[in-house]
Amino acid sequence: MKAARTRGQPAALAAASAVIGEGGGHAVLLVGPAGVGKTTLAFDLAARLLCTAAPADARPCRTCRACRLVDSGNHPDLHRLAPDGPGGQIRIGERSNAEPGTVRGLISSLALLPVEGGARVAIVEQAHRMNDDAQSALLKTLEEPPAGVTIILCADDEERLLPTVRSRCARIRLGPVGLRDIEAILGEQRAADPPTAARLGRLAGGRPGVALAYAGAPQAVVARAEIGRTLLDLLDAPRERRLTVVRQLLAEAAVAASLLAPSAPAAAPCPRSGRPTPAEPIVDETSETTAAPDPTADGASTRRASAAERRRAAAFLVEIWRAVARDLALVQLGGLQAIRDPALLDDLTAAAGGLAAGASAVFLDHLTRAGELLESNVSPELVADGLVLAWPRRRNAA
Repeated sequence: MKAARTRGQPAALAAASAVIGEGGGHAVLLVGPAGVGKTTLAFDLAARLLCTAAPADARPCRTCRACRLVDSGNHPDLHRLAPDGPGGQIRIGERSNAEPGTVRGLISSLALLPVEGGARVAIVEQAHRMNDDAQSALLKTLEEPPAGVTIILCADDEERLLPTVRSRCARIRLGPVGLRDIEAILGEQRAADPPTAARLGRLAGGRPGVALAYAGAPQAVVARAEIGRTLLDLLDAPRERRLTVVRQLLAEAAVAASLLAPSAPAAAPCPRSGRPTPAEPIVDETSETTAAPDPTADGASTRRASAAERRRAAAFLVEIWRAVARDLALVQLGGLQAIRDPALLDDLTAAAGGLAAGASAVFLDHLTRAGELLESNVSPELVADGLVLAWPRRRNAA
């Protein structure tokens, strides 16, 4: 696909093109970290399937009417399904009222004849946010889709999809994108100059979507660096100080996360049990709710954060913490060229001096477990408290 918009994913692009070209890919599963380009690749596949240019190997042409409609998101035979509502889930919908924006609504739409008379494509974004009931409802359509229908699932975590769903899809994995490709993407969209694009690409861990979000929210980049420096300072802090500061970091992370995705649905976990997401955490129900600063207010006022916002803030804090712990481990090993944020190099070097060898690498296991707990609706405050107490302590700390 010469006119594909996907960048930095040659293997995934070639695999997807082969699956679609062979005519056997009626269901495709695109897997990879958030912001790595799954939705972009899904739209490239949709453009190829719906393009009317000749010969077929020239598709997508990006110039025909069908391609222009796909790029604008208005093609009548392109159906999209994404999480919505405060829980950030993909709803199954009512049996008797298959409303749009639900799994049953999508199934009903795909059962109709195509408007343009050709292929039909359905893109399910963040498919891992379907619970078991919603996935089961889609299973029959995945197994035996109507003629001419291709269903493309995009998932950050394929383990949260039922094995029966995964087995009916051609699986294609997308990995991190190279820094040069991210620089090109940000340059094409005039989002950042080359030096800034290179730094944002490092901060984003090879995820172009995240780099673009940082480019549009420079205040979040500043906040991220400040949170990183505070975490390094806590290596010398006693328990009481750590527990106090980590609650402040949660509030700062909430503001930064809202700057990066102010209009996005809250990133609440999607339980595999099929039960609705609880409005409050299932653990430590007596813990206080974080009072997060309101970025739309005059600076002094605060508002009470919802459970979903608290989880999103904790997830963002864990992401920053993981980058700091990773960079600490690299500094201890001498891998200075591979650190995520060169702006913290002096702070990282100073912090690594009194740290036990391998301590930060061991802490990465705690961060992985913390992510699992957040997805299980454990209290974000409890998760943060556990992490800050497990955060290594420098040998020369007072």
